Amino acid sequence: MMKLVALFLCALCTLSFAENHLENLDELHKLGSTYYAYPTPNVKYTKAPKGYKPFYISHYGRHGSRFHYSADDYIYLYKTLAKADSLNQLSELGKSLFKRIKSFYEYAANRAGDLTQLGVKQHQEIAKRMIKNFPEIFKDSAQIEAYSSTSIRCVLSMASFLEELRAQKPKIKIHQESSKYLMRFICPLEFSKIINETNTQSWQKENEKLYSHVNPSRLIHLIFKDSLYVQENLDAGNFYSKLFEITNSLQNVPEIQTELYDLWTYDELFAKWKAQNAWWYNTLASSPLSNAKGLENAKPLLQDILTKADLILNDSKKNKDHVKVTLRFGHDTVILPFAALLQLENANVKTSDMENLHLVWKDYEISPMAANFQFIFYQSNQKDSPILVKLLHNEIEQNLPIECDKLKHKFCPEKPYVLYDDFKNFYSNILAK
Repeated sequence: MMKLVALFLCALCTLSFAENHLENLDELHKLGSTYYAYPTPNVKYTKAPKGYKPFYISHYGRHGSRFHYSADDYIYLYKTLAKADSLNQLSELGKSLFKRIKSFYEYAANRAGDLTQLGVKQHQEIAKRMIKNFPEIFKDSAQIEAYSSTSIRCVLSMASFLEELRAQKPKIKIHQESSKYLMRFICPLEFSKIINETNTQSWQKENEKLYSHVNPSRLIHLIFKDSLYVQENLDAGNFYSKLFEITNSLQNVPEIQTELYDLWTYDELFAKWKAQNAWWYNTLASSPLSNAKGLENAKPLLQDILTKADLILNDSKKNKDHVKVTLRFGHDTVILPFAALLQLENANVKTSDMENLHLVWKDYEISPMAANFQFIFYQSNQKDSPILVKLLHNEIEQNLPIECDKLKHKFCPEKPYVLYDDFKNFYSNILAK
């Protein structure tokens, strides 16, 4: 009897959560970690110093929203629930879940990892805003070069971006390509290798502490009728983790028009995200527990940005038809370490305190779907004036950790603008370490 009462109270908690969560849907979406769908920015930009205008953009962007990457996860959840249903082991909530998982499985399993229509729209809108924000760069037959990862979702993200540029500016000239050769800076390292190298003993201890707060029991017992059946037939932790992934992925497939938040309490989602957030930090950011080895995956990109900038800046002195925009389309496994390598304010965190990491480092802020970096280069109409650069991360201005020496330079711009020579020297020194 007491067990029935406990289950009834748990169900009431879940229903209460389901009724109220829509008020804070964006906060729930953020707990999706790197599944967080790109938030439309609402920002005002700092006016450039007098006489300066943008003349070149160097960009790196993550692919847009995609389906959950693993078909095996859809299959596992579907088969697990189908077996339990055939043995009459699902509660009413479990039957509701099974019905939804079946529809996801049929619609999404064969699309695992593919770009969604929301992902297409995200890149079209980013492209549209780029033209609106920097119209000087897209005049007449501006030359655009675009490079993509060999992943289809990245190629289609590039195509979506370029399609919008062409629709807005029909005269632009576009060079685009995708090849294994480009992966040397688009996404150079095997992710499995990075995971192995960062999985240190000190990290494992912290990871165990975080997962001590992740408890599948309440949710599992609401879905399945018999605890003995669960004990003998289910890997509860694996089921819970896969369900968490699918739950978070659905924000990227709005045409499905259903969700799974009614299964969860906020505390359950938060505890799982907190552990996931720490894993991303340890694997691909500045974690002392892994000696920040994941940052190696972003160094070739930084080098490519510096190299191409030098070439184009030199070319611009003698050629008005120089390349105006360099676009690159890749993955979160480069976005996250790149933000740390650049020492951005929301990414330049070095701590072994995984319990409180979420207060100072948030994966969804750095690498939501369609995350992007835009380096905007400015030149003045005044002779011998220095080149300036500013950075937009997810279309938001960043204060780079670069100081201008007023004793050395006649002109020091206010941030977010920095002298390109200082920019180049600062990041060249980081690459040399």
